[in-house]
Amino acid sequence: MIKMRVCPLPSNNMPAVINFMHKIRTFFFCFFSFANLLYAQSDRLVLVSASYGKNILAITEANGDVIWNHKTSGPEKGHAGHHDVHMLPNGNILFHETWQDVKEITLGKKIVMDYDCATANGNRGKGVNVHAFSRLANGHTQIVESGVGRVIDVDSTGALKHSFNLKPGGTMNSRWARATPQGTLLICSEQPGVVTEYDKDGKVVWDYLINTRVYGAIRLKNGNTLIASGSGNSVLEVTPDKKVVWEIKGKVPGTDIELKWMTCLQETESGNFIVGNCHAGPDNPQIFEITRAQKVVWEFNEFDLVGNGLACWQVLDGKQAGKLRKKLSALK
Repeated sequence: MIKMRVCPLPSNNMPAVINFMHKIRTFFFCFFSFANLLYAQSDRLVLVSASYGKNILAITEANGDVIWNHKTSGPEKGHAGHHDVHMLPNGNILFHETWQDVKEITLGKKIVMDYDCATANGNRGKGVNVHAFSRLANGHTQIVESGVGRVIDVDSTGALKHSFNLKPGGTMNSRWARATPQGTLLICSEQPGVVTEYDKDGKVVWDYLINTRVYGAIRLKNGNTLIASGSGNSVLEVTPDKKVVWEIKGKVPGTDIELKWMTCLQETESGNFIVGNCHAGPDNPQIFEITRAQKVVWEFNEFDLVGNGLACWQVLDGKQAGKLRKKLSALK
């Protein structure tokens, strides 16, 4: 039998060994993080919904190549709608063509839902605009009605199933809204420029006054809130006790990217932020992905496709992108 003898390292070498092992772990962590980022972006799809004369709903590759599109109605100038869009689990798209409708379309371009916000459920004759909506887990569609200041849940027939009123005042004139992991709803209001968090019964549980025409906000995995300030040309992360821990304003540091009307937001699995940069002209990306270290790792600049009015979009990575690709292939 061969006996092996393990010689202990001299104690005076241990700090160097520990430092070396730390560098090895850091290298592999960075390597695999970068590899995962490249893999996610290689499979990435982008759902865009643009007005301002472009009037298009499209799915593109990460590099902007269009693989599906649908021409929507709208005027030659200005917004016709296009302030929110969702790829649904069934492969359909929830979108709107005006600020008074919410529609669901299949990839075969069949409209399977068309809800008229201007006339349904007591709204006839009232000034109603819709800038945010979503599909709930129970199959109902949640719609935030700006102007009248109401959040409603409707079923597939348009019947009202649940509602609550927004806080009186400027908060009734809303923009984007997103659910949180806690089951609450973050709603942005341009005037007076505040993000308000409501529970399912309409009770205000948190708010953040930013004093800009704020557009979007999401609850991050760490419990903080990421805010796109709209007219404030900035993106900031705030804690539950309203301390700012991260912000970019006016321009992304170390780049030529100018920040204009900041709109939609996403947090990636890797913890990066995907940010919407609307009304930024042809020389700036309409969407970009940035790390917490403020390094831009992906840009979407397809001005010819979406023009200067891309306010809403959804980036699809991983399994979500894979499922959508299969559904698109089945159409051929």
